[in-house]
Amino acid sequence: MTTNTIETVTSKDGTRLAADVTGTGPAIVLVSGGSVDRGSNNGLAAALAADFTVWNFDRRGRGDSSDTLPYAVEREIEDVEAVIGAAGGHAHLYGSSSGAGLALEAAAAGASVDKLVLWEPPYNVDPAGRPPVDSAEQLERMVAEGRRDAASTFFMVDMVGLPADFAAFARTQPWWAGQLALAHTLA
Repeated sequence: MTTNTIETVTSKDGTRLAADVTGTGPAIVLVSGGSVDRGSNNGLAAALAADFTVWNFDRRGRGDSSDTLPYAVEREIEDVEAVIGAAGGHAHLYGSSSGAGLALEAAAAGASVDKLVLWEPPYNVDPAGRPPVDSAEQLERMVAEGRRDAASTFFMVDMVGLPADFAAFARTQPWWAGQLALAHTLA
């Protein structure tokens, strides 16, 4: 694969997925977390590019990828499979946060994964540490009401468990606009 290219991969349902492709060697697909786009993995992609052809893609609804509704985890598994297909039909798979859960689900569903690396998958065996049961409904309602700021803050504090002080700090940062842009994908 040519280094430093931008590829567009089309998933089974027609969703267009944007991917930065860099490096040479065996393919590795990077699956970002839910509250970020592919930019969050740029440093990792650069570090891996000496040994791998890195496919760093935007999950549906994030960054430069399109978003086909209704949402279903199965569609995101198809997205991962489409990127693996574009990368040559099999690949190593790295996922962080909810991307780790998605990578695990894709591998379990039969995606052609050579090796799997999961960083901080969002599984918690302690019921007290889990987010509210109606989290998705609360996020959908906030976004429908135009309250993207509240949805992003709820995700950080009530779902991920970050301190409220961090969320307050986050709202003052230049990257907060990016958080608001993908608030509709958090549910």
